[in-house]
Amino acid sequence: MTFAEVSEGVRATMAAYTQALDDGRTDDIIATFCSDGVSEITGMGTHVGEAALRAAYAGWKPRGPQRHLVLNTLVTDWNDDEAHAISDVVLIIQVEARWKIQIVGRYEDVFHNDNGTWLIHRRLATFVD
Repeated sequence: MTFAEVSEGVRATMAAYTQALDDGRTDDIIATFCSDGVSEITGMGTHVGEAALRAAYAGWKPRGPQRHLVLNTLVTDWNDDEAHAISDVVLIIQVEARWKIQIVGRYEDVFHNDNGTWLIHRRLATFVD
């Protein structure tokens, strides 16, 4: 597997996660995680495994239009089975017909290769004040 293949697979999973998150599609969010996946989000807790992830993300459905902008993704280490990536993230929300920056932060991710699809094994999300 080449670096380009790994990078594109990681980016595709991140795009699927982000679009599902912004649309409030919990099942599609969960599909981007390994069955024993972990999501640790500063101020929102650590959620381990499919049931905990499902409960957390179902509770975080958007109340209005929003977009997570994932930028500057850098795959820092990889092999055929695992990849590590760091990305910047900006959450914008629509308030009174205007877009407003809500959060600026960073994702630190570990992905596992599941028959050619890169799934999130562990996500650490931290935010800048």
